[in-house]
This record gives sequence, structure tokens and C-alpha cells, in this order.
Amino acid sequence: MKKQNVFACILFTIFLSACFSLKKIGTGYSVDSVRNNVVNAQQMLYLMLQTANKKINAGDNINIYPRSTNKKGELFTTDLYEWTSGFFPGSLWYVYEYTKDSVLKYNAVKWTEKLEKLQYFTEHHDLGFMMYCSYGNAYRLTGNTVYRQILINAATALCTRFNQKVGAIKSWNSFKSRHGNATYYYPVIIDNMMNLELLFFASKVSGNDFFRKVAIKHAETTMKNHFRPDFSSYHVVCYDSIMGSVLTKETAQGYADNSTWARGQAWAIYGYTMVYRETKDTRFLETARRLADYFVDNKNLPADDIPYWDFNANQQGFIPGVKSKANNVSILYRDVSAAAITSSALLELSAYVNGSLGRKYRSVALKMLTTLSSNVYLAQPDTNGNFILKHSVGNIPNGTEIDSPLVYADYYYIEALLRYNKLLKGQPLF
Repeated sequence: MKKQNVFACILFTIFLSACFSLKKIGTGYSVDSVRNNVVNAQQMLYLMLQTANKKINAGDNINIYPRSTNKKGELFTTDLYEWTSGFFPGSLWYVYEYTKDSVLKYNAVKWTEKLEKLQYFTEHHDLGFMMYCSYGNAYRLTGNTVYRQILINAATALCTRFNQKVGAIKSWNSFKSRHGNATYYYPVIIDNMMNLELLFFASKVSGNDFFRKVAIKHAETTMKNHFRPDFSSYHVVCYDSIMGSVLTKETAQGYADNSTWARGQAWAIYGYTMVYRETKDTRFLETARRLADYFVDNKNLPADDIPYWDFNANQQGFIPGVKSKANNVSILYRDVSAAAITSSALLELSAYVNGSLGRKYRSVALKMLTTLSSNVYLAQPDTNGNFILKHSVGNIPNGTEIDSPLVYADYYYIEALLRYNKLLKGQPLF
């Protein structure tokens, strides 16, 4: 039988199974609910692989990686140097982990290994997203020692962006303020907390404590400067690289400098929960808990717990400094990616706190998962560019990826499904 026919047969089998997952799930999110939605993700990944491979075969760059959809609703891809390149192979690895689908494993290996040259990349801070979501899952599931060394090399590259005086890893090479003409050359964004997991991993497998020290110092500096008294978060903090002092606190993707960008808050919750896991330092657990409470108890969180793209958009006292490139900056779009990230983070955080607080976090995470798995947010096959989830927001101030699917929303949704499945079965998350 030809390879194309084998692929088609597998795809048809998955389609029949996945039909059951398209029904709206009630509050009893069970092992069966997880299975049905992972099977649905499996089908969507097959369809996306078909589209991506067609683009490659049509002569596009072999290093294309799915990210979102274009204005026609078609698959939009980037090259491997974009910060999102690791999420598609990461999703392949996650669904393979659950299903043991050999076709997905083959493609996970292929799409991961195309990122190999990034182990020496030093142009921005996102190596954790790019390499740990791909190679990290690859090493965890295969034990391939080549992957381990690539991850150590990537951690080494990331640490070249660390400045001891600042005490943090530089995110972008520069940041142009939304106010006036000021440009800053040591910006640190809240997203950077997510890249520390790569450093903790590298420290453990190499025995080199330097990686761990850098990660902890970055978390401490961020804890000192990125959060307001109520534990809402700033998106961007810019430093003087000589003196180490804070020059400005602003936003790049949020509504206003003093507002709380929903995905930024999600990155913070996830990041500090992970840092607590790796250090068992209760300072980081307390920070994760306070960040989570700001999110889940927020009066502006909609009833279904899927946040608007910014907690303070359209509110008096939270005014953008400049006109957005999007004509509709004030419209209250939901950001599914923030919910998916937070759901996964809360499931882990719930395991570190006792009693009613743990139950509270798990309940909110479950409600988010239930809502994300409903027809409101879960896409049908052959729609939505074959991304799993609808209604995310990339960058409203820049006028891009507004009310669109996003590859990282899918990645953290699948991760949350797998984490919840382990909790249901009484298995450790890590």
C-alpha cells in the first residue's frame, strides 16, 4: 500500500473517533473527556501536517513552522527563528505521549530536528519556548542523549544574554517606547520567566550550577520589579545595563502601561509555579499564589473564566499612550491562549497548596478546560486552519493575530489535558 493511502486510512480512523469530541462537554470533565479531546487534537495535527507539507513541497522554505492563520483563514507559518517555532513539534510530542501514534512520533522527530541549529542562537531570549517545548519533550520521551546535549548548548546560548549587574536575561535587543521617541536597550519582558525551565533542566543534567543560579537570579529580579502591590504584572521593564537600575515600566502588547495584559499574567503564574517546583523556595510559591489569585478572583474575569486580552481594556484610568495599529484596540476580545496557559499552570499549582486553596485552583483550571473544550472555542476539522482552539489574541497594539488561532494556545491546551489526565489517575505530574 502506498504511503499516501496509509496516511489517509489513519486519518479517516482518527476522524471517526474524533467526531465524539465535538460535543459540548459538561462540568464532569472525565478521563473520557480527556481522551476524546486528545483524539480531536490528533486529527487536527494530521490535517495541519498535510497542509504544512504541501507548503514545503510547493517550494516554500523547508523551515516553515505553523503559527496562526492569515486573513483568508489559511495556515500562516514562520521560519524557525520566530519564538513560536517549538510549539508545533511540542504538540506532536504531547499527543504522541498520550496516543503512542508512531506517525506522530516520526513527524515530531522530523519537526524537532529541523530546529537543531537553534542550539547556538543568541539573538533573543525565547530559546526556552523554541527548544524546551520541542527538544525538551523529545528528550523526556525518547532519552536520546544527542537531544540532551543540544539542550545544554541552548541553555549556554541563552545565558549569554544574562547581565550580572541587572540580574536578568535580556529579552529583546531593544524596545521603542510607545511614548515619545525613547529607545531602551535592556528590556526584560514577563514572558521571559517561561525560558527558565530550560536552564533548570540544563543544570540538572550537566551538573553545572551556573544555569540554576542564572534562573534563580532572573526570577528574583523579576519578582522585585515586574509586579505591583496587588500582584498584577507589568509587561516590559527596561534596565540600565551599566548601573542595573530600572529605567521604565511599560507595555508592548497590553492595553496600557498600568494595565494587566492577560497573557503576561498567565506567563507569570506558570513561570513562578515552575520555579517553585525546581527550587522548593516558598518565596516563589507565594508569588505564584498571589499572581494566580489576581487572575482567578479578578472582577473583570468573565463568567466562563476565559479572560479578555487585557484585564483593564476600556477602563477609565487605563489609557493607551499611543493609537494602536489596530482600529479596534478597545474591543473586548477574549484571549484563549491566556486561559490555556493559566489552566495548565493552575493544575500544577493546585498540587503545591493544601486544602481549599488547592481545590479552588483545580476547580478554576477544570472550568477553563471545560469551556475551552466546548463548541464556542474548540474548532471543527478543516476549519480554523486546523488549529485546535479559536479566539486568541496575539498583539492588538501592533494590529496582528486578533481573534485568531495561535499555535501556543493549542500547545498549552494539550499540556493541560495531559496534566489533568495524570491528576485524575493519581499519577505525579513530574
